Amino acid sequence: MPGTDGGAGRRAARAVTAAERDQARHVPLRRIAALFRSHRGALALVTVVIVASSIVSMASPFLLRAVIDDALPDRNLELLVALVAGMLAVAVLTAVLGVVQTWISTRVGQRVMHRLRSEVFTHLQRQSVGFFTRTRSGEIQSRITNDIGGMQQVVTSTATSIAANLTTVVATAAAMTALSWQLSLISLVVMPPAVLLTRKVAQLRLAVTAAKQRELADLNVTVEESLSISGIQLSKTMGTGPALADRFARSSSRLIDLELRSELAGRWRMATMSIIFAAVPAVIYLAAGLPATAGALSIGTVVAFTTLQTGLFRPLMGLLNVGVQVISSLALFARIFEYLDLPVEIADPPSPRTIEPARVRGDVRFEDVSFSYPGSTGKALSGVSLDVPAGSTLALVGATGSGKSTLASLLARLQDPEDGRVTIDGVDIRALRLADLARIVGVVSQDTYLMHATIAENLRYAKPDATDDEIIEAARGARIHELIASLPDGYATMVGSRGHRFSGGEKQRLAIARTLLRNPRILILDEATSALDTRTERAVQEAFEQLSVGRTTITIAHRLSTVRNADQIAVLDGGRVAEAGTHQSLLEYGGRYAALAA
Repeated sequence: MPGTDGGAGRRAARAVTAAERDQARHVPLRRIAALFRSHRGALALVTVVIVASSIVSMASPFLLRAVIDDALPDRNLELLVALVAGMLAVAVLTAVLGVVQTWISTRVGQRVMHRLRSEVFTHLQRQSVGFFTRTRSGEIQSRITNDIGGMQQVVTSTATSIAANLTTVVATAAAMTALSWQLSLISLVVMPPAVLLTRKVAQLRLAVTAAKQRELADLNVTVEESLSISGIQLSKTMGTGPALADRFARSSSRLIDLELRSELAGRWRMATMSIIFAAVPAVIYLAAGLPATAGALSIGTVVAFTTLQTGLFRPLMGLLNVGVQVISSLALFARIFEYLDLPVEIADPPSPRTIEPARVRGDVRFEDVSFSYPGSTGKALSGVSLDVPAGSTLALVGATGSGKSTLASLLARLQDPEDGRVTIDGVDIRALRLADLARIVGVVSQDTYLMHATIAENLRYAKPDATDDEIIEAARGARIHELIASLPDGYATMVGSRGHRFSGGEKQRLAIARTLLRNPRILILDEATSALDTRTERAVQEAFEQLSVGRTTITIAHRLSTVRNADQIAVLDGGRVAEAGTHQSLLEYGGRYAALAA
C-alpha cells in the first residue's frame, strides 16, 4: 500500500500544472472565511451549542470513575442509580445538542452554497459574448455544478467541525490533565507527528483534486457536445457514435483512477496514526503498573483516563482531517474564484442616463466605428460611419465576413467598439443601462434559439407579463399563429430541445414573434428570413414592412430581393462602407452592389 499510495500521489501531482498549484495555494483563507461573514450570529450560536455539548460530555468519564471506585466497591445502590442516570442524561443532552448543531450548521452551509452558486451564475450572465465563444459550455456547467458541489462538505461543515473538534480536544485534554497530568504527557507525544503527516496528506489531496475537477469538466463537455440534439444528429450522420462512446469511456476511466487516488492519497499515513493512537492505551496501562507509579492511580482513574484518551482520537483526527479537506479544496475554490474575478467587459455605466424606452425616437448613428476580435490580426470594422434616421430602414449587404453582423452586434451592445461610438437619439449607448437598451433594440438572428418549453413560455421569455392576446397578436405579425392554432395543444405545445420539433422557417417565425412581443423601437434582422421558403418569406416580409412603420429597422441579408425597398443600403467590404445609397442609385452607380445584384 505505501508504494501504491506514493506513486498515485506523484502521478497526480505531475498531472497538475505548476500554475494551477500556485493558484490554489494563493487562495487566501480569509476570502473563504468571508463567505460566512453574514452568518456570524448563527455561527456564534453553534459555537455555544458545541461548547455546551463538549462540557456536558466530559462529565461521563468522571461519572464512570465514581461508578468503578465508589459505587461498585461500596455496593452503594442509591449512588449507582444516580450515577447511571447521570450518564444517561449526559447521552440524551449531547444527542439533542448534536441535532441542534447539525441543523444550524447545515442551514448556514446551504445558504452559503446558494449564495456562491447564485453569484457565479449572475457574474457569468454579465460576461460578454466573447467569453462564451472562448469557453466550452461544458466547462462552465462543470464549475457551477461539480466544483461548487465538491465544495459542499467543506462549506457546510468546516466551521462547525473545527469548533466542535477543537472544543472537544481542549475539554478532553483538560479532563485528562485533571485526572493525571503524568499520563497526559504520554498521550500528547503523538501530536507533532500527527500534524506533520496531515500536512503531507493535504498536499497530495490538493494535487489530485485539481486533476479530478479538470477531468470532470472534460466529461461534462463530452456529454454536452455529444448528447445535445445537434450533437446526436451530427454523430448519426457521420457515424461517429462508437468513437464518441469510446472517448466518453476513456474519460470516465481516468476519472475512476483519480477518484481512487483521491481516496487513497495519504491513507497509509493516516493508518499509521491510527496504530499510534491505538498503542497509547497500552502504554498507559504499562505506565500505571510500573513500580514507580503502582498504587498512585486508582483503577477507576486509569479506566476513565483511557476512555478519555480513546475519545480524544476521534476529534483530534477530525480536526486534522478538516485541515486536509480545506487545503485540498483550495483547488475548487481557485476555480470558482477565477470565474468570480473575471472582469465584466460590458457593464452598466457608473452613472447611467435615464431614458424612457417608450419615448425613444430611434435615430441611430455609427460614428467612425472600429472593432477587432481578440486574437485577430485585422480589423472586423474600420472607420464605419452611418446615419439611420428614426423610422427608416437600413440594409447591410456584402460578402461573408465583411462585418455586417459585427456592426449590428455593436448596436445591441454585444460588443463595444474600440474606436468611435454608437448613438441612439444622440446618446452613446454605453451611457445606457443594458436593460434599457435591450428594451429599445430587438434582435432576430439567423441562429434561432428556443428553449425546451411550451410555445407560450418561449414567447413570454421576451415579456413575462404578456397577456394571451398580446402573444397571439405577435404570432399573427410573424405569420405563425395559424400554424400554432392547428396544433393539438396550441400554444401549450412543447417545442422540444432547441426547437427541433419545428422546421427552420417555423423556428425563425417564432423568434420573430418573440421579438415583436417586446415591441422594440429599433429592430435588427440578421438574416432573419434566411430559412424561410419564398412564399413564407414574402408573407413575413409584408409583416415587417407593416411593422416597420415608425420603427427603425436594420436588416442584414444576402438575398437582395429582401432589401430592395430599404430607405438606405450600405455595402460593406473588408469592414468598411464601400458604397451606400438606395437600390436604384446603387444599380445606376454600377459598383459592388450592382455586381451582387447581377
